[in-house]
Amino acid sequence: MNKPPETSSEASMQQWQKAAAKSAPGGRVEDLNWLTPDGITVKPLYTAQDVEKLAHANTLPGFPPYVRGPQATMYAVRPWTIRQYAGFSTAQESNAFYRQALAAGGQGVSVAFDLATHRGYDSDHPRVTGDVGKAGVAIDSVEDMKILFDQIPLDKVSVSMTMNGAVLPVLAGYIVAAQEQGVQLDQLSGTIQNDILKEFMVRNTYIYPPEPSMRIIGDIIAYTAENMPKFNSISISGYHMQEAGANQALELAFTLADGKEYVKTAMSKGLDVDAFAGRLSFFWAIGMNFYLEIAKMRAARMLWCKIMQSFGAQNPKSWMLRTHCQTSGWSLTEQDPYNNIVRTTVEAMAAVFGGTQSLHTNSFDEAIALPTEFSARIARNTQLIIQEETHITKVIDPWAGSYMMEKLTQDMADEAWKIIEEVEAMGGMTKAVDSGWAKLKIEAAAADKQARIDSGQDVIVGVNKYKLKTEDVVQSRDIDNMKVREGQIQQLQSIKAKRDTGKVQSALDALTQAAKDQTGNLLALSVEAIRLRATVGEVSDALEKVFGRHRADTQKVSGVYAAAYDAGNNEGDTMAYWDKLKSDIAAFAQAQGRRPRVMIAKLGQDGHDRGAKVVATAFADLGFDVDMGPLFQTPEECARQAIENDVHAVGVSTLAAGHKTLVPAIIAELKKQGADDIIVFVGGVIPRQDYDFLYACGVKGIYGPGTPIPVSARGVLTHIEQALVAS
Repeated sequence: MNKPPETSSEASMQQWQKAAAKSAPGGRVEDLNWLTPDGITVKPLYTAQDVEKLAHANTLPGFPPYVRGPQATMYAVRPWTIRQYAGFSTAQESNAFYRQALAAGGQGVSVAFDLATHRGYDSDHPRVTGDVGKAGVAIDSVEDMKILFDQIPLDKVSVSMTMNGAVLPVLAGYIVAAQEQGVQLDQLSGTIQNDILKEFMVRNTYIYPPEPSMRIIGDIIAYTAENMPKFNSISISGYHMQEAGANQALELAFTLADGKEYVKTAMSKGLDVDAFAGRLSFFWAIGMNFYLEIAKMRAARMLWCKIMQSFGAQNPKSWMLRTHCQTSGWSLTEQDPYNNIVRTTVEAMAAVFGGTQSLHTNSFDEAIALPTEFSARIARNTQLIIQEETHITKVIDPWAGSYMMEKLTQDMADEAWKIIEEVEAMGGMTKAVDSGWAKLKIEAAAADKQARIDSGQDVIVGVNKYKLKTEDVVQSRDIDNMKVREGQIQQLQSIKAKRDTGKVQSALDALTQAAKDQTGNLLALSVEAIRLRATVGEVSDALEKVFGRHRADTQKVSGVYAAAYDAGNNEGDTMAYWDKLKSDIAAFAQAQGRRPRVMIAKLGQDGHDRGAKVVATAFADLGFDVDMGPLFQTPEECARQAIENDVHAVGVSTLAAGHKTLVPAIIAELKKQGADDIIVFVGGVIPRQDYDFLYACGVKGIYGPGTPIPVSARGVLTHIEQALVAS
């Protein structure tokens, strides 16, 4: 009979290493280690020795540093709040969706606004013809806001609003709608995102430059601290950073660094830190990196407690990091989309194990189009099943005491803290953002991730492995944005005809003067303007007269995408495809006297530029000449730049459902300006049922989510060659 292993940890570990080495590649246990994208080494086995020096490993939930959760009983008494982030078309349509969701088990309302509203434009503005009502609900005035919350008691239902650029008129509209519903300010509960720094890094729905934007945030924190004690004045968001390509350590570090900057801004207004810190909240993305996501959330609470104590906060509520989470939208695939139900479930479990206070689960069809009622019900029921059927809620922080999780929590905290210290050395997050450094760090991570997927190093089931031979068509929601826009314009005309124009103008002038003189509270003044029926666009314009409208630099990283191929960790056929494509591009340049030249464009108000930047990086690494169009171009501006730059092709990146309006418009503009020899290709979130429409309009290639970039590059090169032959 075999002797049992010796009990001493050192002797036992030696025995395990010998046994494991027999199965390990090359006979080395070290080869079983996993180096995460964050630079953290994850071992296949952890023991008590890994946690013996960790101070947080023996803490309890509800007590500093809150690693195990901000509340003593967590879900054992009250589970997380189920939220479904939604908004589309008109306020009437969205209101019906919210009421149905609340009746079916939803516990709060999370509002998605359309891109015209985000960017401070009314629906009748000529720059937003393709954006109204498409990726969220159109809000032009308090009348829309009142319809949005019709029969939803705002003294009982908490409301989360994802709004940053036009935060003043939108929050003011919510306040006035509630008051006209008979609700007092101190009864309102919920959250306004109000996180402008991350907009300059990733999402790009900003309006004003960083400095005046930070003033707006300070005024909102001050107003809500005085008048709305149950309302969260800011949701410091890492979600969009991860969606734009940041790994978990970057997301954690940049988000907490943003939080530090907002605290400094509020304190600079003379506010006591304990007067507002308890109403700050956070927002994380939860992706498919299961262990790291749980560790990230536990580390976040530990680091935020440390940060707030460094500000001199005395109230324990000021030390607590409370958070909302949303499952990843980027991890959803167009190919074999029912796999997304499983992905969302895994991500929801990570959010719950990490200790979230509220959660949104994405619908399986969101890589294709706006969710349908069918897909939204599955997403909502995913949370209900976890809450009601699994008994997960019976145990507080079940991962506590895990050798692996406790060590990974510390490793994640250490890695993030290094980045936070780097940011502080630059002078804080505003300077790190303004310099473009933070954005480039995220874009480099995005390019690296996409290259690992395209080269097969990272497996995505149904996309680069276990692919279906044929794909079923999934029914998707389609919004007639021209119809929505026409209705919004009629409503705007009606409001302007009935209001007291003189009083409205006086209120808008007061806003402009306060912006110029650095006096007054901009939210309080916006509330008065909105109450008089000023529109979202008018309030935004009143401030733009003083603040101006921010214009971002278009930079791109280089060499990062190619590095994943050059590292030689790819399957032979993948590497051969890459090498042959580079050779063919070089041959094109030799034959034509110049390299194939493409312009990557974002049309309308869609600021989600992860895909555009990654494609631009990869095409450049392959040997294309690549021009990046500035964000928020009109089709006319895009066509003019393409002609001036003498490009062979324009690639339109679209994630906000405006492709049926904006893509035909750019093709028509190229023809109008005498350049219909420039081909147009499209990538992004496009339902398959729209492909024939786009091809009929003249699009040469459509590359949906999950298309390997070398495949799209090959297609573009072929179309350019065909166009040259035809001409």
